[in-house]
Amino acid sequence: MASNSPKLTDSVQLPSNLDATKTFYGIGAAGLIASGVGLFLNSEQFFFSYLTSFTFFTSIALASMILLMVHHITKSSWGTVLRRIPESFISKFWIWALFFIPIILGMSTLYTWTDPAYVAEDPIMLGKVPYLNEPFFIIRQLIYFGIWGYLGYKLHKVSVEMDKTNDWGLVVLLRKLSAPGILLFSLTLAFASFDWLMSLDAHWFSTMFPVYLFAMSFQAIFPIMILITFWLHNKGMLKNTITQSHIFDMGAWFFGFTVFYAYIAFSQFLLQYYANIPEETLWFYFRLEGSWAYITYTLLIGRFVIPFVLLLGRDRKHNKTLLKYTSILIIVLHFLEIHWIVMPVLHDVNFAFSWLDITTLVGLGGIFMGLFFSTFKKNNIVPTSHPTLADSLTKQYHQ
Repeated sequence: MASNSPKLTDSVQLPSNLDATKTFYGIGAAGLIASGVGLFLNSEQFFFSYLTSFTFFTSIALASMILLMVHHITKSSWGTVLRRIPESFISKFWIWALFFIPIILGMSTLYTWTDPAYVAEDPIMLGKVPYLNEPFFIIRQLIYFGIWGYLGYKLHKVSVEMDKTNDWGLVVLLRKLSAPGILLFSLTLAFASFDWLMSLDAHWFSTMFPVYLFAMSFQAIFPIMILITFWLHNKGMLKNTITQSHIFDMGAWFFGFTVFYAYIAFSQFLLQYYANIPEETLWFYFRLEGSWAYITYTLLIGRFVIPFVLLLGRDRKHNKTLLKYTSILIIVLHFLEIHWIVMPVLHDVNFAFSWLDITTLVGLGGIFMGLFFSTFKKNNIVPTSHPTLADSLTKQYHQ
């Protein structure tokens, strides 16, 4: 145990009976095998379902990355005891990148701009050819995942190295990684959102779309951290380390980014509604017609109104039962919203849910969580030598 954290009384090693790595890998393999069968039965549905599930889990990892870098650059202490959770989500991003390969293989199914005949007959698409072409698309993905993989690996590696060496000088290195990392993250997330999601309907454009994807992803990372914390507490882990004060802070961030998400989502809609340009409004038109309209209003009520009302009071932000069920709601709706972004391209009239949406979600989710536990189990589940740990441990919630 590090000398600078005398009040750290909990065990900081994940017991072997809580290691779910093999279980998740097994679930993931089964899901991917079932999805592979679906590839041959309905390849079009497979690629759209796969893109939805891949984006869902990648958004969680990316939100973890920016959360960590903001912590480092601001020298904050409140989340030090929680930091190993987002670190474990991003440490093996370079492996997770391999699961983007099916999307590259399915480009001709997913993206109409890959069809030369379609592009040749469309003046708008001809103007986008310098950016929307297959070789440049693949090059950009290599750049995105190269940057994310490096940042994820280094941010975790340096943090773990600090545990082993007690070298507080590594805090400076983490800040030096995070400062340019935030800029690179912002650029790569913006262009990845254009590439993966916005170019599904290549006529549509929104300069707010990257911020919209960031807001919805950042809202979702706090429910995930809350649920992992409650799972650890239920297993008798970190009860004296992650306290009511830290739970309150996660609830406050959760509430804050619920409001921010609603502000960005509504602003994107309002600007395009007010401008009334056909190329822009059609994207929303398809999502406000038929049964897609029910999903739209479900997202409005479920992702903003319900969590806003439930978490508005100060005491509610550390009510474990309330936080647990609200967190589950937001995670489910986060997946549904990505589905709502992707699927109207395939099912433009009415909402449709395929069994491949489930198998790809289970398959990629098993691999994603397997990668998480394979990292989480190997090191201290709290950064025991970080200089802000003592402040984090002594943080108190004031009524």
